[in-house]
Amino acid sequence: MEQRNDVLVRGTAWGGKIRVFAVRTTQLVSELQRRHGTLPTATAALGRTATAGAIMGAMLKGEEKLTVQVKGNGPIGQIVVDANAHGQVRGYVDNPDVLLPSNAHGKIDVAGGVGTDGYLHITKDLGLKEPYRGSVPLISGELAEDFTYYFALSEQTPSAVGLGVLVDTDGSVIHAGGFIVQLLPGLTDAEITRLEQAIGAMPHVTACLEQGETPEEILHRLVGDDLHIHDTMDIVFQCACSSDRVAQTLVSLGESELQQIIEEDGEAEIVCHFCNEAYTFDREQLEQLLEQARP
Repeated sequence: MEQRNDVLVRGTAWGGKIRVFAVRTTQLVSELQRRHGTLPTATAALGRTATAGAIMGAMLKGEEKLTVQVKGNGPIGQIVVDANAHGQVRGYVDNPDVLLPSNAHGKIDVAGGVGTDGYLHITKDLGLKEPYRGSVPLISGELAEDFTYYFALSEQTPSAVGLGVLVDTDGSVIHAGGFIVQLLPGLTDAEITRLEQAIGAMPHVTACLEQGETPEEILHRLVGDDLHIHDTMDIVFQCACSSDRVAQTLVSLGESELQQIIEEDGEAEIVCHFCNEAYTFDREQLEQLLEQARP
C-alpha cells in the first residue's frame, strides 16, 4: 500500500457556523508504537490521544503548545502527549505492555486499558505568566467521548470528536486518524440535527481511511459540499530531547548527587520518556558535568 504522509486539514463550513478539523496520523502512531513497543491496547489508547493532541495543537498559534494527560484507573496507567502549533507531536504511556481481549463489539478494549475512573487534563502554554489548565472526569475511557466532554465543559464549545486506530494482527498500525467538528454560534436547530445525523451515519474513521479517503474527504462526509478548507499542515513525530538538554538535567542534580553517581555507577544512562532515546554518559563526561555543577 502507498505510504502517505500524515496531514491535517482545517476549515469552516455552513457559512462559518462550524469549525472542522480532520487528520491522518498513521505514521505518527506507527512511530510511537515502534519507539515504545506498545501492544495493541496501549497502541490504540496512545494513538487516539496523540491524534486528539495533534488536532488540538493545530488550534494553537505561533509558539504555543499543550500537554494532554489521561490518568485513568486501567492497567495502561498515565498517557501523556505533547503537541504544538507546528504539527509536532510526541507521547508515551506508563505501561506499554497492555493487551486486553476484544470488547463486546469485537474491537480493541481501549476503555478497559484506560479505565473509566480518572481524569483528562489539558495544559496549554500560551506564552502567558501562567499556563491554562482544564480538567474533566473521564466519562467513558474510549477517549473520543472524553475529549467531547472536555470541549463542552472546559472550553464551552460543543464538539463532536472521532478518533480511531486500526492495529494489525502483528501489532503494527494499519491506519490512524480522527476529526473534530466544533459548533459555533448561529447554528439553527435544524442544522444541529442535520450534523448529528451526519455524524451518526459516519463509518468509523479508520474505515474511511481504509477506503483511501483523505482527511478532506472525511470532512465532506460530515458537512457536505459547503466546506471551505483554510489550510493543511504535516503532522510529524518530534521530540525536543537532546544530549545537551539531558546533560543540563544532570548538572541540575547538583554536585553531591553527581559525585554519588560517579562513585557508585561510573556512568549514567538517561532514557527519554517521550521518545525512548537513551543517552549514556561515561565517567569522563560525568566528571566534566561535575565541574559545571560546582558553585
